[in-house]
Amino acid sequence: MNWWIILATFIAVNLDFFFILLLLLRRFKLRDVILGYLAGVLILVAASYFAGQILAMFLPEWLLGILGILPIWMALHDNDEDPSSEEHHNPVITVLVTYLSVCAGCNLSIFLPILTGVSLAHFLEVLLFVGIFTIIIVCLLKLIGEIPVVSHFMTKYSEILMKVVYIGVGLYVFWDSGLITHLIKLI
Repeated sequence: MNWWIILATFIAVNLDFFFILLLLLRRFKLRDVILGYLAGVLILVAASYFAGQILAMFLPEWLLGILGILPIWMALHDNDEDPSSEEHHNPVITVLVTYLSVCAGCNLSIFLPILTGVSLAHFLEVLLFVGIFTIIIVCLLKLIGEIPVVSHFMTKYSEILMKVVYIGVGLYVFWDSGLITHLIKLI
């Protein structure tokens, strides 16, 4: 299990949502934002894991490396979502629904290749790691949300940083799955 890839993947798929979190943290209590965001993250990571396990039952590991195309496609595909719709639910549900509507596609397509073939024990470790990191991120965003320099930098560079990380994750999946080695042997 490559924890740096899990960390980079988590940051990349959530980078755009960090802006929304900054706004949600101004509207709702820290506890409510943490609970809604944590629930959304765990739902999507679990869905990616179980989808990967089902695929792994039918396909060899090197062939599953083709899933690395998903993060690369996400990096090259512009996807401008509008998360500004108003919700009239409780704050936890609002954060959860906002997160799922904005990040479901990215999270599933990015985490699916990373978690395919991972054992249940490692998956539980990933859930714990991602859960703790989710809480830390929200608390940090709460602390730095008012710093103008951070806001300006993220507005200007987050899109390109996210794309670079997605492409890197896709290439890592190609390499780690043995797909590249298998294709070289065929040639």
